[in-house]
Amino acid sequence: MYPIYLGIKGGSLIMMYVFLCFLVFNLLAFFVPKRLVPIEIYATCVFAYAYGITTDLVLDLHYNLYGYLQKGFQWLSLLAVIMYFPSISFLFLNFYPFNKALGRKVLYILSWTLFSVVFEWFVVHTDFFYYNGWKLQYSALVYPIIFLILVSNLKLVRRIIASKC
Repeated sequence: MYPIYLGIKGGSLIMMYVFLCFLVFNLLAFFVPKRLVPIEIYATCVFAYAYGITTDLVLDLHYNLYGYLQKGFQWLSLLAVIMYFPSISFLFLNFYPFNKALGRKVLYILSWTLFSVVFEWFVVHTDFFYYNGWKLQYSALVYPIIFLILVSNLKLVRRIIASKC
């Protein structure tokens, strides 16, 4: 694959586009009207971070299927995980149509899957993220599962909260 340089030479400037996206996701998460209560937000963000780190440890560092920047641990990749996984997970769950029909839920998950695949394609083409055996098609199949896990985790958190009252 050829990197997208968006008319600017130099990897550090390209990296700024990726981190600018991460910043926008975090600003959106901060400023959108909250449908989740603070403990749900906290639980979602901690779970998303732990889930993302665990997945990356196994698929990136152990199996070397993909990675950030270059092989091995990178501080910038840790910053990216901290900025990306919690904010996106919160935004997904904050607007998830819990009380709507199944078709609406499926469409919502498929819409987020499409967004995630397109964003991953963009990030891969900036050389911030690379494949080493992984394929974008795998991500397209895995994202709906990830989103269902996030929904299941939030439902569990809500059950725990309800049982404490």
